[in-house]
This record gives sequence, structure tokens and C-alpha cells, in this order.
Amino acid sequence: MIQFQYVKPSKPKAAIDTVAKDQSAVFIAGGTNLVDLMKRGVMNPEKLVDINKLPLRKIERENGNVRIGALALNGAVAEDKLVLEKHPLLAQALNAGASAQLRNMATVGGNMMQRVRCPYFYDTAMPCNKREPGTGCGALEGYNRMHAIFGHSDKCIAVNPSDMNVALVALDAVVLVSGPKGDRKIPFAEFHRLPGDTPQIHTNLQQGELIMAVDVPENPYTKNVNYLKIRDRNSYAFALVSVAAALDLDGSTIKSARLAMGGVAHKPWRLNEAEQFLAGKPATEATFRQAAQLAMRGAKAFEHNKFKLTLGPNTIVQALKNASGVA
Repeated sequence: MIQFQYVKPSKPKAAIDTVAKDQSAVFIAGGTNLVDLMKRGVMNPEKLVDINKLPLRKIERENGNVRIGALALNGAVAEDKLVLEKHPLLAQALNAGASAQLRNMATVGGNMMQRVRCPYFYDTAMPCNKREPGTGCGALEGYNRMHAIFGHSDKCIAVNPSDMNVALVALDAVVLVSGPKGDRKIPFAEFHRLPGDTPQIHTNLQQGELIMAVDVPENPYTKNVNYLKIRDRNSYAFALVSVAAALDLDGSTIKSARLAMGGVAHKPWRLNEAEQFLAGKPATEATFRQAAQLAMRGAKAFEHNKFKLTLGPNTIVQALKNASGVA
């Protein structure tokens, strides 16, 4: 590891100003991803700005939304009474992630910002356009079992690893950020980026911008929800495919639905066409299979992840069955 400076400001403005003025500075909270990347030489910041003194841990009601501070711990959010009451899908997704130890260190903002877990990104001896633009994508012709089937480019086929992000995009969350130019709101669906020609740019945050909180709006999805994560082992593993499913039911009729997938794209993948199809339909396995077929339009697999073309729709169907109670 290279030598680095460490500062711990007590006010948001001081933290923002420090990172805005220094391209080599980064924010650190729980450090559960950043420290690993530093140890491996993937990231080499010259200054760490510890934001743990900032007052960003509250979980509260705000104008009809549930506002979750950026420094709220994943474990605390998953167990919070307000979250469990209003947004059980989010609680399920958080509990599916990592391990209890990591959930008690990792923050909501850090979870949003975590980097891809592609082995070619982590191995500095291998080509990776995300880590070193212009060197190529080792995964394209390499071992790509965990990689994307949607939204990829010839520059990068890595996937966003977060479970929490999948639930938040399904729930139409909004990210509140503050930066050198003031405050702004970013719809969660627009926070992360597809790789395109610039896979090294992970999110739409600008230099010096700090995540302050996430607002999850009021919605009817308080009962019929399911976060289904398919992985190689039952805990402490990233998703091969995951699905966040939420239904608003009137008897056996679907009034509205929310669907998103994880483990399949460079950003949490919202299934808008399938949601629109489900509205007004009966909650049956046949309906769910039709929605899953729509959701998989445009999917393109690589040599080692072709199984996702089958696993993906099957997981969608099962998540919808779980959420609806259909046997």
C-alpha cells in the first residue's frame, strides 16, 4: 500500500471541500470495500477523508418518505421498525448481502458505491478497462460466469454486486447528494451507469459530491414482496442472479408491480416492461412466466454465463410466486 494522509472532518462542508479540491482524495466510511481495493493496489488514494463524524445515521420519516442517512449501517437499516413496516423488500435485500459482521460495518452510502467484484478488476496483472482504461476487458474472452447479460459493452461486462441497490431501484428511491455546487437529487435508476465506452466512471456523482441520504417514497408494497438471491452458497456470496419483486394485489389481481434484477448488469436492472405487463393481470404462474419472457428480451450471454438465460426467468417467476403466495 502507498502512504496516504488521513483526515476526519466533523462537518459535511469540510469533507466535501477536501475531496473537491484534491483528485487523489476519497471518502471512507465502513471501508469494507475500499480497504480491500487499497490492499490489492486497485485503488491508490493519497488522502482518506473519514466521514464517520458526520450526522448522517438517522432513519426517519420525511415528507411521506423514509429517509435513510448515508452512514446508517446495513444491519441497522435491515432491523429498523420503520423500514420493516414500510419497505420490507429493502430489509430482505439487505439481509441477503454479505455477512452479519460486514452488515454491521458497511454503510448505505458505501453499499451504493461499492465496486464490481470482477476478478479481472481485482487482479492488477490482468487487463481491465475499468481499472486501467484502454487495456482491454479480460472477462470478454476469459472466465465470465458471474458477468452481465444486459447493458454490457465491448469495454466491460462486469456486474453491480449490491443486493440493496436492486431493492432501492425497484422502490423508486432517490439519492440526496451535496457537493461544491450545492445539493441535488438523483433518481436511483440514474445513479449508477452502464459501462459504454467509459467503464471507469462508476456512478453519476461529480468530484467532491457526498451522498447524504436516500429517500424511499411511500408505496403500497408492504406485504407481497420477495427478494430472491440465487448464489453458489447460502451466505457470504454474490448473486448469480437475484430478483426484487413487489406486488400490490386486489384479491388475485395485480394492481401494480415492481421488479428489478441483480447479478445481470453493470447497474441494478429495472424490469419496466414486465411491470407494465403485470398490471391488471391475474397473479398466476402463467402470467409470471409471460412477464419473465418479456423481462429477458435483449439478454446476451457469454461463454460461461449462458445458464443465466435460463436461471434469470426462472428466478423472476419464483420471486413473483413467493411474493404473491401462488403455490
